[in-house]
Amino acid sequence: MTQTDPTELTAYAAVHAGTLAERIGVEFLEISAERVVGRMPVEGNTQPYGLLHGGASVALAETLGSVGAAVHAGPERVAVGIEINATHHRSATSGHVTGVATRLHGGRTLASYEIEILDEQGRRVCTSRLTCMLRDR
Repeated sequence: MTQTDPTELTAYAAVHAGTLAERIGVEFLEISAERVVGRMPVEGNTQPYGLLHGGASVALAETLGSVGAAVHAGPERVAVGIEINATHHRSATSGHVTGVATRLHGGRTLASYEIEILDEQGRRVCTSRLTCMLRDR
């Protein structure tokens, strides 16, 4: 797998994103080991205090960080554990939210990402940090 083939990377990411990402409508805009960008719709979020979207934005953050870690690990390593810490700042009720996962550290046994989820006005919806432990297959 080369980092220059977007079709191959998108297919690889889709395998690692799972069915929850598909159900909540995650669309990948950019994928590399250093940075993963994705968005998802939030139209119709009417839960009080944004609780519904609070969970969805954390799911988006986990998806983007996990895909980044999977791309970083490549086919020769596998994730053996994930830790995510997230802070929900506000709800988004219409349009899409966009998430950017930026790699903070990437080694042989550990990859960590900082993730920021923004609404269409550029306001923070959620910030999080994901750490993924890796081991050889």
